[in-house]
Amino acid sequence: MKAVYLEGIHQPVHLIDAPIPTAGPDEVLIKLQAASLNHRDVFVQQGLYPGIKLPVILGSDGAGVVVDSGEGVDPAWQGQAVIINPAMNWGDNPKFYGADFQILGMPANGTFADYVVVNSRYIHHKPQHLTFEQAAALPLAGLTAWRALMTRAGLNKNGVKAPEKVLITGIGGGAALFALQFAVAAGAEVWVTSGSDEKLEKAKELGAVGSINYHQPDWHKALLAQAGAGRLGYFDVIIDSAGGPGFAKLIDVAAPGGRIAFFGGTTGNITDVIPPKVFFKQLSIFGTTMGTESEFSDMIQLVSDQQIVPVLDEIFPLSDIETAMQKMNTGKQFGKIILSIGN
Repeated sequence: MKAVYLEGIHQPVHLIDAPIPTAGPDEVLIKLQAASLNHRDVFVQQGLYPGIKLPVILGSDGAGVVVDSGEGVDPAWQGQAVIINPAMNWGDNPKFYGADFQILGMPANGTFADYVVVNSRYIHHKPQHLTFEQAAALPLAGLTAWRALMTRAGLNKNGVKAPEKVLITGIGGGAALFALQFAVAAGAEVWVTSGSDEKLEKAKELGAVGSINYHQPDWHKALLAQAGAGRLGYFDVIIDSAGGPGFAKLIDVAAPGGRIAFFGGTTGNITDVIPPKVFFKQLSIFGTTMGTESEFSDMIQLVSDQQIVPVLDEIFPLSDIETAMQKMNTGKQFGKIILSIGN
């Protein structure tokens, strides 16, 4: 089979011929049709991810067809179109993953290949309304967004009868876009930020009711002015993936009793937070990443029920993986970058 191989950090990935893996007990062999990139893949290549173990076949997200299975697997899975949950061995505590937790694609070989073997507990039927490329976009970023929005920030779970007001920063990346789509599907009023006016306009097409370019001076004040006078202008839920100095402004736009969930730090360490603004507002600030098996199931159910279609930026053949990785590293995409694998 063809597979994308990373031998060492700061090295380009390249295609190799590798043996097709064999499904062991409780495992399935999946003929992949599509995979999608995440910043995790680039961070591993750049040596910026914890616990790197190389060499490895990269890739956390994938969708394909079950073509073989080991002992103990329900034979009904044979020939089924499936999507893979890459968050494996979370453990028994839903609040925090255990010591055995790992994400598919490092240290275990991942989805940038013709075939992959996973435990059958981590496969789900592909939502019927999605193509393989669309389904492959969903797992890691969708799960991250779901846990941040629904579990950690608890959208619509605080007994509030009116639709909650949600702010999502840095719209354009996969997780931020899924947070937007999930929040809209849940009936929230969603606003977004970006440094690109073009991305802001595209977000409105997906259901955002308002937006602000964070390159604008005092953007947070302008956002509040747009969003409404008084208490109505503030945000009940904020989903952030940037961190950095701008995080302090999120505290300024959060509603009293508001919740802020963040899962990234692309702009650096959080600075300039004034403690009284947090405790006098009774704010809750949550760190979050990935999610549990039940959260993945709930996320897939919403996608199916609401016919949510992931946003795709560009589809590359597997042979153009290095070009795709370079595009991911620029951060200019709007939606997921996909690898087409099926013949």
